[in-house]
Amino acid sequence: MDCGGRPQKSMAWTRAEIPVSTPDTKNAPESSGADEVNPTLLLLRFSGDLTTKAHATRRRMTSRLVENLRASLKASGRKGRVLKERNRLFVALEDVVPNGESVPTDEEMAARFARVFGVQSVSVTQAVGWSSLEDIIESGEVFGTPHVRDRRFAIRARRVGDRNEVPIRSGDIERQLGEALRPIASRVDLSNPEATIFVEVDPDQAYFFIASERGAGGLPLGTEGRAVSLLSGGFDSPVASWRLLRRGVALDYVFCNLGGRQHELETLTIAKVMADRWQCGTRPRFHVIDFDPVSIEIQSKVRMRYWQVILKRLMLRTAEAVAERWDAGAIVTGEAIGQVSSQTLQNLSVISEGARLPILRPLIGNNKNEIIEESKIVGTHDLSAKVGEYCAIVPSKPATHAKLDDVLREEAQLDPGVLAEALENRSHFNLADIDLEAWGAEDLSTREIGPKDIVIDLRPKAAYTSWHYPDALYLDFPEALRAYGTFDPGGSYVLYCEFGLKSAHLADLMRRAGLQARHISGGLREIRRISEGRR
Repeated sequence: MDCGGRPQKSMAWTRAEIPVSTPDTKNAPESSGADEVNPTLLLLRFSGDLTTKAHATRRRMTSRLVENLRASLKASGRKGRVLKERNRLFVALEDVVPNGESVPTDEEMAARFARVFGVQSVSVTQAVGWSSLEDIIESGEVFGTPHVRDRRFAIRARRVGDRNEVPIRSGDIERQLGEALRPIASRVDLSNPEATIFVEVDPDQAYFFIASERGAGGLPLGTEGRAVSLLSGGFDSPVASWRLLRRGVALDYVFCNLGGRQHELETLTIAKVMADRWQCGTRPRFHVIDFDPVSIEIQSKVRMRYWQVILKRLMLRTAEAVAERWDAGAIVTGEAIGQVSSQTLQNLSVISEGARLPILRPLIGNNKNEIIEESKIVGTHDLSAKVGEYCAIVPSKPATHAKLDDVLREEAQLDPGVLAEALENRSHFNLADIDLEAWGAEDLSTREIGPKDIVIDLRPKAAYTSWHYPDALYLDFPEALRAYGTFDPGGSYVLYCEFGLKSAHLADLMRRAGLQARHISGGLREIRRISEGRR
């Protein structure tokens, strides 16, 4: 499930509504109601970045964090509610699953919430009301017994909140609960335990748990504005993007395509992973610009040694144009000093002059092996490892210390209309709406066009005018995304575009709306073959 959009605000749980067990859990009767809801309680701790903020800032950021958590909860398929406190959050998950649906386990939900920025850690807990130390020890014995049996164990306890409201010492909890559990355990081992029982006690409840899922920390996504990230599909740009997401910056992705359909699909898949895993609460977009005409223009008019520097400058200009369209305030890149010839300090300085917006380079001082290791945390490592190196501009002797005046003279020879046309013909996808698995379904693609099929060309107008499948209708892709709901439900539609990605997306949306739609997965090359076969 993806994260979807920002959820509608709803009432959070009040403290009185936190589901708790009674201290006499040991003797409590088993429930006999088949429809009874028995919530699981997750304890979420704020990241250090949040707890140090001034009151008004923390309140604003915490409100956004709660919204993002609700979006993640909604996307998961589990039912539950969120409780906000000053220094912690709780999520109560219902255990009842309607119609036997498959939903994430409690542990999977803890891992899911750990990926929401602003969360330091998540624990699956048992909450028990208490009025005395004896209550806590009795409940802790019931909770801890299955975990410590025949194992070396330790008890870690702490009080939460005003100590005057919790007149019980943590040391007393650790000693007495340890004594209660020791007869069934192997032994107490404070240095290297096989099982650790954690106890957190606030004025009303005691929370028992055995592990914490480490969170991503940082700031809640969306609290620090918006930027666009130049995404290439390799290891660097996804990790750079993740670092900015962790600082609360909402991102859209800009992809300058030099490798055709395969490269676009690979990079789109990475962007989809970023959106689904890390961007709950926002609706990130994936902007695609066909950069092949730009590459050809550079190679035909610019001296070879400046190809890469000028290419990067035009990519920045492209990202800036997208940023201005969507009110983003910065550009993110995955560049690191000295990693390739275009990333020397001098070249980066010249490249940066190609845009007016701030350029954020969070990997600037990292080694490649560090970036690759971090990509495993992000979840893009295996995908990036499969992405080929796509670059049509590989000079034999590239400039490593380009001078701005020389680059400007070379760049002045380019036809600005080529880049302008590429920008005009760009397309974008809302990543939350994309189902990549459906794109590969056999019944979604076709190599046959029947006499009654309505063929729609989704390419730019100029491309359609130059050549199109006989009797194909022209429909601009963004317009098609808005208009398909008005299509005749009795029609049979076949869609095609440059590479088969836009057509797959639209065909999938049309299928979901109940329309008969297929697409040409091989894009322009395949539709031309089909046209030739008709002759």
